[in-house]
Amino acid sequence: MTGTLLRRPEVPAGELTGAFVVPRHFAGATFDTYRPDPDHPSQAAARARLVALAERLALPPARGLARLRRRAQAPDAVYLDGGFGVGKTHLLAALAHAVGDDAVYGTFVEYTHLVGALGFAATVRALSAHRLVCIDEFELDDPGDTVLMARLLRELGDRGVTLAATSNTLPESLGEGRFAAEDFMREIQALAARFEVLRVDGPDYRHRTAVEPKPGLPDDEVRERAVGEDVTCDDFDALIAHLRTVHPSRYGALLDGVRRVGLTGVGPLTDQADALRLVVLVDRLYDRDVPVLLGGSGTAGLFGPAMLRGGYRKKYFRALSRLTALTA
Repeated sequence: MTGTLLRRPEVPAGELTGAFVVPRHFAGATFDTYRPDPDHPSQAAARARLVALAERLALPPARGLARLRRRAQAPDAVYLDGGFGVGKTHLLAALAHAVGDDAVYGTFVEYTHLVGALGFAATVRALSAHRLVCIDEFELDDPGDTVLMARLLRELGDRGVTLAATSNTLPESLGEGRFAAEDFMREIQALAARFEVLRVDGPDYRHRTAVEPKPGLPDDEVRERAVGEDVTCDDFDALIAHLRTVHPSRYGALLDGVRRVGLTGVGPLTDQADALRLVVLVDRLYDRDVPVLLGGSGTAGLFGPAMLRGGYRKKYFRALSRLTALTA
């Protein structure tokens, strides 16, 4: 029996932060499984710095003068800055694994959606119950979201929460190394002094190239292959319409128990709001390593030329790269 993603999951607001854990895709990411490139010493240096941070966070919470001394010994926050595919997310996930239940882990977009679902004050209360907040793929393409996140990080830092973040990188910027430290520091302004920038240099270890359009399968083939327990098959336009009715913070819950997704009639998106919703869904699919069968035109022309030149192009290139990986 084939299922559908056209459902409306009910996730109590108080349980939303329970999903802020290292995604399945990085379940095996530890400091031991990170293999620094000997030709790029910054990789080993970044790992050593995060190991030391994890050890500090493992100590019992300090109080009084001891807390002031400890905070003076190490910055409140670290920022992993580097090119595409140098292992920044692996290191961030390893840090979260090492800290355990005292850590929360999510992408920049997931945190902005959490604020939208819970409200700002409730989000601060929920996250400040932890000693470490990890933010993967810090984005600077939406001024409103950037201001929101800067305020959230300031509130958390003021409450003694340690922060760790990574940059995100355009596929077209492969090999450029340093990505956005200066932009990041400029945008977070008052927070900049709290962050220690850790350079992570090196080539893309997966040797990825620019994402090439991938044609879709015949829709009949998608329907034939997208069958069985825990498999869904939906019309693309119907799915896009459904995503408008579900808060993005609950997109992950749409995929609970799903091990494969089939989509028929895939075609170009013309509305940017719809395109951004699809990006969030693709991120959740990738986090969970859910294979995807794409019918219609596949990824060819999915995001038009204007979108791929616009302010959200990083998100669209990331979605195309991840869809390509999930359909391989």
